[in-house]
Amino acid sequence: MKSFTKKTIALISAGVAIAAFSFVGLQRQTLEASSHREAPLISNDPLADNTDLYAFRSPDDTNTVTILAAYVPAELPQGGPNYSSFGDNVHYEIHIKNDASTMGDDITYRFTFSKTNEDPTTFFNIRLGQQNLKTTYVAEKSTDNGTTWSTIVTGGIVPPPNIGPRSITTAVGLNAPDYESLFTAAVTTASTGETVYCGPSDDPFFVDLGGIFDLGQTRAGGNGVDAPKDGLKCKNVHVIAMKIPISDLQKDGKTVSQAANILDGDFVIGVWASASRPAVRTLNGDGTETHSGSWVQVSRLGMPLTNEAVIPIGDKDYWNSLTPYQDGNHFDNYFCNPELGLYMDDSLFGGAVPALSALRIQRNAYTILGNVDFGNGHDGLNVIKGHPATTGTALDTNIFGNYLLRAGQPRSVDLLPIFYTGVPNLSPYQLATGKAVGNPLSAGKPFINNFLPTFGDMLRLNMAVPVTPRTSPDFSSEGTFAAAVLGLTDARFNTNTNLDFIPNMDGFPNGRRLEDDVTRIELQAVGGVALAAVGLWYDDYQGAGSPVTADLLGVLTYTTGVESNDTTFRSAFPYVQLPWSGYGLCTGGYVVTAINQDGLGVNVGSPDLFMSVFPNPATDKISIKYHVAGPLKVTLKIYDSLGKLVAVPVKGEMRSAGTYTSDYSTDRLSNAVYFATISAGENVVQSLRINVVK
Repeated sequence: MKSFTKKTIALISAGVAIAAFSFVGLQRQTLEASSHREAPLISNDPLADNTDLYAFRSPDDTNTVTILAAYVPAELPQGGPNYSSFGDNVHYEIHIKNDASTMGDDITYRFTFSKTNEDPTTFFNIRLGQQNLKTTYVAEKSTDNGTTWSTIVTGGIVPPPNIGPRSITTAVGLNAPDYESLFTAAVTTASTGETVYCGPSDDPFFVDLGGIFDLGQTRAGGNGVDAPKDGLKCKNVHVIAMKIPISDLQKDGKTVSQAANILDGDFVIGVWASASRPAVRTLNGDGTETHSGSWVQVSRLGMPLTNEAVIPIGDKDYWNSLTPYQDGNHFDNYFCNPELGLYMDDSLFGGAVPALSALRIQRNAYTILGNVDFGNGHDGLNVIKGHPATTGTALDTNIFGNYLLRAGQPRSVDLLPIFYTGVPNLSPYQLATGKAVGNPLSAGKPFINNFLPTFGDMLRLNMAVPVTPRTSPDFSSEGTFAAAVLGLTDARFNTNTNLDFIPNMDGFPNGRRLEDDVTRIELQAVGGVALAAVGLWYDDYQGAGSPVTADLLGVLTYTTGVESNDTTFRSAFPYVQLPWSGYGLCTGGYVVTAINQDGLGVNVGSPDLFMSVFPNPATDKISIKYHVAGPLKVTLKIYDSLGKLVAVPVKGEMRSAGTYTSDYSTDRLSNAVYFATISAGENVVQSLRINVVK
């Protein structure tokens, strides 16, 4: 999977304009992937556990949207003899909403899996061309909220686990040319035109799970002992991936070429995924079990991290049992007064989580209508509810003001719509570009519209928004926040309030691409960065001069230290990478980047070599700080944007365990983009983007 590592955003402002530069790393070969086991009950039923959901316009086939639902958390590649699989008494469903005027789902896909024991005489999963257990599936589609169903795939193939070379490629196993051939053979076309893959893959998500769930104490930059670690490095999941024509998803059957503009609200869809089981499971006493009763939803997922990091433990199982259409206002306060906000407020528990010290919510945001407090329990923008200045904006009480402006629920104006309705292209939800200083209600530059007022947690995507090429130097794992920075700071976009395509408008929370660093984005959102983007600047801005203050810089440069996946993404459907093998490919703390003719790993890179670069943008020098688990032979190189080597600050020097800093003068460098790489032996472990501005 394509890794886009550390993107540090620093802003230099002239008036309201800000100059921003992003760190988009190239490929880091030593990470992991995903926040799972989000509720007590479902943690005991991993085969039915939603782990992640993605929805994005397909980068290589832009008339389609790819939806990818992942299940079964933290699969060990070497987890035999009973390898992870889809469950055979589970309804796996992908739900799509495209019309707010209808009830329930407008399109639903259901997948049901079956297993066959081809050789009950062996304890091996694969032997002599037979599988134990071989999995197939049936896919169905409903366009009337599940009242009727039509079968669109029968006998769908699920590839076997990637056990190892003897099981996959030799005559005593499946005698396949390689695992790639099994993976690609499992891609099929449904009778209704969708492209479908169901099977194991690398887990595409990435996060420092150990740090996040240790009371939020991520390990960015290392702590002298432990560098940030992707908590599911080299783990697999089982994915249901579908590539669907946009005209099939759009409520009126329109193609994307028929969109009125790139933020056409008629092209917004809401997506969520679920798993359901029969209500009754009976253990028969002879090693078998039977299932009966009505189907009961046991897991759901829309926006990432909702149930993991927003819903408290006491409500997690209840939340999993509901559909988004049943959410009502039961969970609203968890978004309007988020628990994480308590640890980003020095008047509350801001000192309790040092790793979040850079994230500070606006407690005294300057506006011409008076200063505003977004701290938990305060009123936020409710103080201007009913003010004539709100007329015609989203905050007008005749439009959405009664929903968005709530006393004692300050984040009802930003976090609640991001998760529960999507964000409309109305003031104040436009960039501060072009707005009067201190007046976030004035018209600004449009950059998002994924508004679909079906109130409930869904992943909302505006399918009319163009694709940002993955090879573009503007591509960023920070999604629409990166688009906001460009729209505020880049001369290509910040000289007018026109509707332009700004790179990364197609990123989270407008849908979710595989590359998007949703953990960092959501933590920054809780830290108020979306409020700042629309002109509600941080407390240390007093209404004059540059809004690029220490607080703003702290939020924009915040990182968890894990910003990309542990391997590349594929350039074509299903985009996720082959599942890790349990035989030598990712064991003993090392990631293998190639295999030899025997299927054994070569060219290993150490996951315990990690670097950061500062300052960024750089002026007179670049400082590269790197942590070594050691002992390793380390090389640091700097390349220009054309790939020409311009410097080797460290060349093949042996380093013992520890943290080191290497400084390099920028005297010989011009104002441009460069890339720093760090290598262990011959293997590039990490690459980071640097901006030089003198």
